[in-house]
Amino acid sequence: MPKAYVFTRYGGPETEALIDVDRPVPGPGELLVSVRAAGVNPVDWKLRAGYRRPGDTGERTFPAVLGNEVAGVVRDTGDGVEGFAVGDEVLGSPVAGGYAEYALLPAGGLVAHKPAALSFTDAATLPVAGATAYDGIEQLGLEAGATVLVTGAGGGVGVAAVQIARAFGLRVVGLASEGKKDLVESLGAVHVPSGPGWTARVPGPVDGVYDLVGGDVLEEAAGLLGGRTELVTAGALAEAMERLGGSRVARVRTSARLETVARLAADGALDPHVTRTYPLDRAGEALRAVEQGHARGKIVIEVGA
Repeated sequence: MPKAYVFTRYGGPETEALIDVDRPVPGPGELLVSVRAAGVNPVDWKLRAGYRRPGDTGERTFPAVLGNEVAGVVRDTGDGVEGFAVGDEVLGSPVAGGYAEYALLPAGGLVAHKPAALSFTDAATLPVAGATAYDGIEQLGLEAGATVLVTGAGGGVGVAAVQIARAFGLRVVGLASEGKKDLVESLGAVHVPSGPGWTARVPGPVDGVYDLVGGDVLEEAAGLLGGRTELVTAGALAEAMERLGGSRVARVRTSARLETVARLAADGALDPHVTRTYPLDRAGEALRAVEQGHARGKIVIEVGA
């Protein structure tokens, strides 16, 4: 039987397990994908801990497969699928988890053909991290030559956001730990070390902020802006943003958006900076690295060949 890495109830790492599961059967409008790689993101452990996305009112069925972005090969299609066929190489956000040998993707949702020049490992970082980065930078709407501050610039979304902002012609200031200084500067950003008093270390005014941290960092970053419409976050709840006058990143979950991000990666304008990979039977270690905040760039689970 196929294997999947799941959580059996809400809680900590003790709820996780690698188990045998039935091979999924694609329903109408769905693709069955043989997973080659799955990206690891903070939202994965947050969902395991009980976090609910805004608007999510459904009850989760356990065991629940972890993971929100994959790349792989189409093995079967459900009724009504157009634009995808068996054998196509694709990337996307699965219907119900991606740390698995097989996953279902919605053909009409956030799924796209994988460019031949893009590896499965890199492609698996784009549906969540890469696309979220693109959505936020575009939402800010800054003109070329403007300065954007990216908080959490050394993480998976941050690394992508810095590069996408650069591709948009923006000057980038990246807030990250001292240990990620070389990484942030290698992306073409001005590094500002995080920690108490960090705002005083920001060189010159900023025109917009893309926050990936939330909390006190978001509050302090907002104080650098004269207007709040140039403040976007993927790291805080909507209530906090209403008070600050900014907004949460509005995700554009379409094939066209994911294709745009994939082209940037295939053309070399976006390097996901996958710093470590793990096999599926070590998925727990991969998730721990992200959950404990030790990851530089992206971590990916490589599932099959």
